[in-house]
Formats: sequence, structure tokens, C-alpha cells
Amino acid sequence: MSPPARIATSGHHDQAPAVGRRVGWLGFACAVVAVVGATIGLLVGNPRLDIAGVVDAWQASADDPLHVVVTQLRAPRIVLALLAGASLGLAGALLQDSLRNPLAAPELLGVSGGCALVVASVAVLGLPIGRNLLPAAATVGGLVIGLGVIVVGRRRSDPAVLVLTGLACSTFLTGCVIAILTLGAPSDVGLFYQYLLGSLANRSWDDVTSVLPWAVVFLPLGIALSRRLNVLRLGDDVAASLGVNVLATRRLVLVTTCGLTAAVVAVTGPIGFVALISPHIVRKATRSANAWVVTAGAVVVGAVLLLLADQLGRALTHPREVAAGVWTVLLGAPVLLMLLRSRWRREPT
Repeated sequence: MSPPARIATSGHHDQAPAVGRRVGWLGFACAVVAVVGATIGLLVGNPRLDIAGVVDAWQASADDPLHVVVTQLRAPRIVLALLAGASLGLAGALLQDSLRNPLAAPELLGVSGGCALVVASVAVLGLPIGRNLLPAAATVGGLVIGLGVIVVGRRRSDPAVLVLTGLACSTFLTGCVIAILTLGAPSDVGLFYQYLLGSLANRSWDDVTSVLPWAVVFLPLGIALSRRLNVLRLGDDVAASLGVNVLATRRLVLVTTCGLTAAVVAVTGPIGFVALISPHIVRKATRSANAWVVTAGAVVVGAVLLLLADQLGRALTHPREVAAGVWTVLLGAPVLLMLLRSRWRREPT
């Protein structure tokens, strides 16, 4: 093993048992929260059910109204929240580790905005792109915007510059999306508004199957990139000397991130801050910066975060509903401010 590689791995073996225990506790906590969130998702709504009622509805005939409510409305929403949250959580971990920027996330680099612009253009302007090809088209939009922001932002060494560049781009894209949506039919304004907020309401198994293939491909690919990300933490020059193609790795990370994000945005709309927060929760809970731990943990934490946000939006304001994207912003915006503040405090005056 080369000296830099020994430096990269030294100390981790001594801390492995402690990190393993913390990972176990984090996994246990996520499992408990997931069970609670799924239970709320099945019970709360109109009609409100108890556990026995859910079991009976699940076993009822296919034409039974309660069976339809539980199996065709509530269950796919839970599964979609888990899939979408897992994809966003991993996307955030990949961007933060590959760019060595704790503030990187798809929504802060304009990736989500680029995807949303494509989806809105297809829906309102009638571009000839089928439902099955929509995530792929959204991926192209996210790639173009994300790559442009990274190229511009990396000219300065301050990570905040990259985020501010992405925020400016995202704000512009949001304005473009709203402008396009105003061209839609008045009867569709409510649906478009719900889409912009980032909502999982009224989603079906068809929406799950739209996200599932992308998750099946890009979730394992993203986790498999962890080894390269660990080497990138040593610096670009050291990583290159160890045989890692830095530029190709970052390109692959961006493609993977856009693939994970685009499918979610195409179905749920732009949901912010899940990608930003999830990796930080994993790092704090496990006290580990190992990319294997962070990427795999971000998948689980992201899934639980979005499920919890969606179910809080249903349960706390029932019979009205607050979109999941609103809850994630309310939680994520203060976290972003704290991250920026802590970074500014570390900088010399």
C-alpha cells in the first residue's frame, strides 16, 4: 500500500468498532421513524383508520373503496417518499464529497431547477417527449445547469461562491418555470402550484415505477463511487497519483446526481434540502467522514426524512395538507444558515 493510501486509512481501523456501533444506532433510529411514518401514512386521512381497519382494507376485494384507498393511494405514496428521499440523500452525499464542499446539493447547484424547467416545458408547451423519456430529458437539463454552475463556481476557492452561484441560477430557473406555468390552462394552475412546492399527494404506483428504474441503476452506482470519493478527500493531486481520474470521477458523480434527482423532480417536483441535510446528519451521528458510511447512510436518512416530512404535512394539518417540500424547506433553510455561519467563523478575518 502506498504511503498516501496508508495515511488515508490510518486511524479508521481503531475507530471502526465505535463507528459501527453508531451506524447501528442510526440505522435502528431510522427504522423506528420509518415504521412510525409508514403507520401514520396508512392510518391518517379520509377515512381515518386503525391498524385492524388497514389490515381488513388490505385483504378486501379489489373493488372495495377502503382497499383502493389503502393500496392505491396511501401505500404508493409511502413507497415513493422512501425512493425519492433515498435518491436525494445520496445525490447530496455524492456532490458534497466529490466537490469537497459541505454546502453542495442539487437544489443549490441548479440541478433541480434545470430538471424542473424541462418538466414544466414538456407539460405546458407540449414538447413531444413521452412520460417514459421525461426523466431522461430532465437529466439533460440538470446536467447542463449543474455543470455550468460548477465550472463558474470553481474559479473561486471559496465554497460559498459555488453555492451563491447555484442559488442565483436556481432563482432564475424558478422564475422561468413560473413564467412557463402561467401559460398553462387555468384549470391546471393548482396542479402546477402543487408541483412547484414539491408534493407527493395523489401519486400512484405508476409514479413509483417511473422512479424505480432510475433508483435501481443510480443508487448502487452512487454507493460504488465511495472508494473514489475517499481518495478524492486527499486532494486532486494525491488522488491522481493514486490512479484516480479526478475529472472523469466528478463527471460520473454529476451524471449520477442528475439521474437520481431528475426522476424525483419529474414525479414530485423540486423538493429542497433533503439532499443537503441527510449527509450532515450521517456525519454528525456516526462521527465519520468515510464516504462508504456517508453515502449509504444518506440513502437511509434521506428516505426517512422525506417520508417523515410528507406524513407531517398530512397529519399535523389534517384535513388540509402542507406539501412535503414546504416542510423540508422549513427544516433545511436554518440548517443551511448554520452551515454558512460555522464556515464563516472558521475563516480568518
